[in-house]
Amino acid sequence: MSNVIVVGCGRVGSQLANMLSDNGNNVCVIDRDPDSFANLGRNFNGTTVQGVGFDEDVLMRAGVDECDVLAAVTQFDNANLMCAEVANRLFDVPHVIARLYNPDHEKTYLQLGIDYVCGTSLVAEEVFSKVLSGYGSHIDTFGDCEILEFALDLSSREDARAIRVFELERDHEVRIVAFERSDGSTSSIPTADSVLYNGDRVLACVRHDAIEAFSRYIQD
Repeated sequence: MSNVIVVGCGRVGSQLANMLSDNGNNVCVIDRDPDSFANLGRNFNGTTVQGVGFDEDVLMRAGVDECDVLAAVTQFDNANLMCAEVANRLFDVPHVIARLYNPDHEKTYLQLGIDYVCGTSLVAEEVFSKVLSGYGSHIDTFGDCEILEFALDLSSREDARAIRVFELERDHEVRIVAFERSDGSTSSIPTADSVLYNGDRVLACVRHDAIEAFSRYIQD
């Protein structure tokens, strides 16, 4: 479970907030227009704060000091960029994601090292996948995939001690790139028959649409 702040409560922001809330996360939504919170519907389990998403006082009221992820998804690139910069530089939020409308601004986002989603369709779903990647350490985005580093959690399996690489890759559209034993004694590029143990550090490439199902193998 993560503490997530969503800045912007339009169509994308409200959809994203509900997806995150339904997935068991603590969600706070910020928007300068209090009427926009009606987009969340009656079943939204999170909280709301009226104000500007890059205002420090507003972010403090939203709980930024305990925030794991901030997603800035307003309709304005400059506002999203400012939210991301304030969250990242002033409050050290571990994972910041910004929506990008104008591709001409992409170079700025890249230079600042800001994780972003570009486009107008399926934006909520893509940001949701990026937030879920926070269960481990998000290394990079590569096309339709996320590169993740995490500690392997086998507690949901009948055999909670070990699993072969091919079992993970076969069932979850994931490729295990490298692993390190939990005690640091061994690191290797695996073969299909390599055995992974509970607690091993794993570097993996996971498709966006498979992250939710695969997250049970990622220690929080």
